[in-house]
Amino acid sequence: MGVPAGVLVCVSVLVGCGATDVDAEADAATTATADVQGSGPFVGECGSVTDGEVAAAFGVSGFATVIRNSVGCEWQMSAQGSQGAPHVSFSWYRGSPIGRERAGSELIGRPATDIEIGGQPGFVASSSSRLCELGVQFDDDFVHWSIAYAGQIPTADPCEAARRLAELTVARAVP
Repeated sequence: MGVPAGVLVCVSVLVGCGATDVDAEADAATTATADVQGSGPFVGECGSVTDGEVAAAFGVSGFATVIRNSVGCEWQMSAQGSQGAPHVSFSWYRGSPIGRERAGSELIGRPATDIEIGGQPGFVASSSSRLCELGVQFDDDFVHWSIAYAGQIPTADPCEAARRLAELTVARAVP
């Protein structure tokens, strides 16, 4: 009993297309790998910044970490004494382009300005005296500090505080 010629043609076409797709995926992976600059340094949990250093950046006490993991942290004040205290977050992005974060800031009305911290390029973006974000690039990685006051009277300029925290992170980064 023979196989109809039409079935053989269909199987050949499908197998051929599959091989082409695999080759195309391998070529794309090779191209993507060739564009990679390399991983940046180890910045440590929470950007190697302590709860006390976060509080000092704002001139207030009582900050507590509410989220702490290997790629990000958030700090908030306890309910008591939270007047004027911001929400602070730190994120560490491995193998992610800083340009996408910058473009996102600009799209939502936070104009970005180029900065340099410890010889590393980055950006700072703000739309008011109550909100600031700052990113610093390390090869294909970047770190991001975000400060937001929610209705309180700011105790410190959010961009100055973000810069102080980013300076600590950059200075403590381990190659």
